[in-house]
Parts: sequence; C-alpha cells; structure tokens
Amino acid sequence: MRRRLLSSTLLVAVIGVLLLGIPLGVAVNRLIEEEATQELSSHAKSLLGEVEYARIQDQPVDEQQLERKYSDLYIQIYAKGTPPQVITVGTEPPESQKMTEDAQSENGVYVAVSRDKTGVEREVRAWLFLILGLAAAALAVAVGLAIVQSRRLTLPLSDLAMIAERLGSGDARPSKHRYGIQELDRVAEVLDRSATRISDLLAREREFATDASHQLRTPLTGLTMRLEEIVAAADEPGIVKEEGEAAIVQAERLTAVIDELLATARRQRQAQTEIVELDGLLDQQLIEWGPAFRRAGRRLSLVGARGLQALGTAGGIGQVISTLLENSLKHGDGTVTMTTCARDRSIVIEVADEGKGIPDDLAPRVFERNVSGGGSTGLGLPLARALAAADGGRLELVRSRPAAFAFFLRQVGDTGRNRVVRGPA
Repeated sequence: MRRRLLSSTLLVAVIGVLLLGIPLGVAVNRLIEEEATQELSSHAKSLLGEVEYARIQDQPVDEQQLERKYSDLYIQIYAKGTPPQVITVGTEPPESQKMTEDAQSENGVYVAVSRDKTGVEREVRAWLFLILGLAAAALAVAVGLAIVQSRRLTLPLSDLAMIAERLGSGDARPSKHRYGIQELDRVAEVLDRSATRISDLLAREREFATDASHQLRTPLTGLTMRLEEIVAAADEPGIVKEEGEAAIVQAERLTAVIDELLATARRQRQAQTEIVELDGLLDQQLIEWGPAFRRAGRRLSLVGARGLQALGTAGGIGQVISTLLENSLKHGDGTVTMTTCARDRSIVIEVADEGKGIPDDLAPRVFERNVSGGGSTGLGLPLARALAAADGGRLELVRSRPAAFAFFLRQVGDTGRNRVVRGPA
C-alpha cells in the first residue's frame, strides 16, 4: 500500500508539473523575446528622434557618441539628401543570430537597430533551468509528503490489524488508540466497542458458569437428600414410593433450573404474566426442605394467607425461595418461618429464622456478588434478586437481626408492568 501511495502521488505530481511547467516555459520564452523586440523597437524610435533633431539643428550625427551609448547594438541610419547620408555604428551580428527592428520618418530618415540573439537565448535558458529546478523541487516535496502521508496511513492500519488480530486471539482489551484521521478513528472506535462487547460476553459466560455451578448445587442437594431417604426407607414400600416421586420432582426441578440458567445466559429470559398458585409451590418447598431441617434438629413452617396467586414464573419463584431456605439452613438458627400475605399491590413471601442475623457492616452489601459472611460463594442472593427482578418482583432484606427476607410478587391483574426482561435486572 505504501508503494502504491508513493507511485500514485508521484504520478499526480508529474502530471501537475507538466501541465504547469510546459505552458510556463513557453510563456517565459515568448515573453523574453517580446521584451527584447520591444526594447529594440524603442531604441530605433529613440535614434530616429535624435537624427531628426540633429537635422533640424543642421548638426551632424555624432557616431562616437552613438557607439558609446549603444555599444551592444548594430545601428544603420539612412537619411535622404544631396548627397544621401548613410551611418553605420557597431558590429553587425551573424545573420542567423540577428534581431532587427526599424523606424522611418516622413522626412526620409530610416533607422535599423540590430542585436545578437545569443543574450536573449541565454536568458531564456536561465529561466527554463529555473523552472526545471522548481519542478524538481516540487517533485521532491511531493515525494516527501507522499512518504509522510503513507506512513501516517499505513502505520495506523498496521496497528488496527494488530488490534483485530489480538481480538481474534481472545485479548478483548480496548486499545483507546486514535490517529487524527476521521475514517481510521471511526474504525478504531468500532474495534473498541467490539472489544468491550466481547469482554462483556466473556464476563457473562464466566458469570453463567459460576451461577450454574452454584444454582445447580441446590437441586442436586435436594435430590441427594431424597435418594438418601429412599435408601433409609427401603424396608417401607409406601415411603419408598413417596420419596421416589419426590426425587423425580427434584430431577424435574434440576432440568428447569438448567433451562433458567441457559435462558439467562442468552439474555432472553422473559417475565410473562403467568398465574402461579403459591400454595402448591410453597408446599413443595416444605416437602423438599423439611427432611434437611429435621436432620439439623430444626423446624420449617409455613404460616399466613392461603390461596394466594401471583404473576411470575414458577421456576423463578421456586428458585428464589429455595435460595432463601438454603441460606437459612446454612447460616441461620432455630425455626425458619415462611409467611405469606397479600398487600395493596403485591404478594409478599417472607422467610425469617431465629439466628444471630447478618452483621451490620455486611447487611448493606448482602446482595452484591462474591460478598458473604459465612464462607460461601456469595452468589446465591445476588442471583436470587436477579431472578426476582426478572419476574417483575423484588427481593429485599427487611430485618438483619434475626435475618428476614421479603419476596415481593405482582398480584394477579397487575398487567401494567408486564414486559420482557433481557437478562438479570
């Protein structure tokens, strides 16, 4: 590309020099010749006036004075009379190099002035050499500017190629390079935006892997507990059937969680106006988590209003409640109570325990990622809040000591806030 720029710039410069230099040389040649001709004509007229004046004064023409005054000219003077007067001053130049201008008066006086063309040709050559020198200087400047311009263009393009190659290799850092050329700066801005998007995509992929590993652990734990119950109750067929059905429910829930996480990773999760029966969903949570609390010597209870319906997704609501129960089992103490109630514009599910609660310095940051006061991953509550927001609700810490979380859901008939949510809120 650099060679192409140099050759094209040089070609344009040569064409420009030829288009300007050739007419300029012709014009200079003609101008110098016309100037020399006018000068000879002026000398001839001046001599004619001097001769006429001398004749009026009846004085002879002083040839020595004329020779001193017009030393580089050849002068011929012819005047009628008796006898006619002929005066020649100077050396006659060769016929091939001779330039002549004449003048004649009504009184019969004729004056011819000649000069050698060599001086005129020398002056023309000097001007032509000057024009050629200027043309060569213009070409040199054009080549220099072409080299500078080619570097200014090719170096940024090489830099942009390196940035694009780096993006292709997975290094998604924006370069922030700008080159002072509008088109190249626009390409650099597009590459920086692409790098930012690629970096965001990679970050979301990492978050998805982390969230998946965390969120799949809860249903797997529940499935493991059910299988342990099946093994422990192998001698009781009724209990085995019941626990087997619960294990199937856990497996179905595990599939739903995987679907939820994949939809979140694709940023296509939709919060639809689906009516969810909360009684069945919360009873299922009691069945799933009851054995784990009993083994820990604790109790799980459900109180409050029954027959409530909310707008959301059963998978999202169940995942949020499971996260809250798991946190209460792991970090809380005493009885865990799920309380349901209906308010003016929302359905509220509160999960509270009787433990020491959340430290004051940790409470404002409990929903931030990777923030945990009990040695866990610190991902459960942030993801639970994102799932709640995706269903059009919200998850709040309403009391830190002892800990109590409230899950606010939309009531049936609240269609004013139906929308599609792309990704965690």
